[in-house]
Amino acid sequence: MLCIIRQETDPYFNLAAEEYVLKHFKRDSFMLWRNEPAIIVGKHQNTLAEINVDYVKQNQIRVVRRLSGGGAVFHDLGNLNFTFIASGENHKLVDFRKFTLPILEVLQKLDIEAKFEGRNDLTIDGKKFSGNAEHVFKNRVLHHGTLLFSSQMADLSSALKVDPDKFQDKAVKSVRSRVTNISDHLKNPLTVLEFRDRILEHVMESTPGAELYSFTPADVEAISKLRDEKYITWNWNFGYSPKYNFRKTLKTNGGKLEVTLDVTDGIIRKAQFHGDYFNKLDPKDIELALEGKTHNEEAIRACLNNFEIEEYFLKITREELISSLF
Repeated sequence: MLCIIRQETDPYFNLAAEEYVLKHFKRDSFMLWRNEPAIIVGKHQNTLAEINVDYVKQNQIRVVRRLSGGGAVFHDLGNLNFTFIASGENHKLVDFRKFTLPILEVLQKLDIEAKFEGRNDLTIDGKKFSGNAEHVFKNRVLHHGTLLFSSQMADLSSALKVDPDKFQDKAVKSVRSRVTNISDHLKNPLTVLEFRDRILEHVMESTPGAELYSFTPADVEAISKLRDEKYITWNWNFGYSPKYNFRKTLKTNGGKLEVTLDVTDGIIRKAQFHGDYFNKLDPKDIELALEGKTHNEEAIRACLNNFEIEEYFLKITREELISSLF
């Protein structure tokens, strides 16, 4: 097994690195890595329905879709991520207990009683500190999990706090759990990097043939290409979302404004405005202009720049109208 410690904290690069190792390495691999603040959404989720758009924008939190299913998770530098990539027979590939066992063993060495619970969670005293997901590619499986070590819980909660009434779709919804940081249960303090090293040491000692590996310049070049062509793109992170219906109501000085959107493949197919606002010109013009535009701020802002907004919505500003669309 190749044991890879990565120093990169760019979430786009780190998610690309997982796919690269899964599809291009032949040997089993183990990786430990961290991300700067980011929300990582499951492959089958509607991204906008999983994030607090305003909070994410204000705090410059990156949003990235991963290969595996499951729910959205928040990463920061206080969260340690681990990845196992292994080959085997298809019917034996998916095994959450097998790949989380080394983590439980490390915690036992630290005198922390942790458990595997539910489908894919690790808990301490009934509180979740690790969520896990898997993705199968041919005869290989990618298993990855989060390890909340010293994460900022307020950021986690705020970034993932979404109005449940805004979206109607068939996408996989995240299930929120009570969570805890591993560091809160340590008898003797450790830093997140010291904890990382404990895990690496245990995996190296318990896995015959384990050896350290660093990405070569050719690896980095290939991963960076995948990052730029896929993981950083709007099409993958947002446009890949399933078909959904969006609705939002906004109270303004011009009255109540309600927006509904039908979106497929990230493209607005139909837009409608309702409310008790007043207008000089017919908002139908804006509704029609929004059709065919991608449901992202840059595209919508560019579209609305062609209109004198207060002629269509008296006492409602351009920024208010834009915020009503997310």
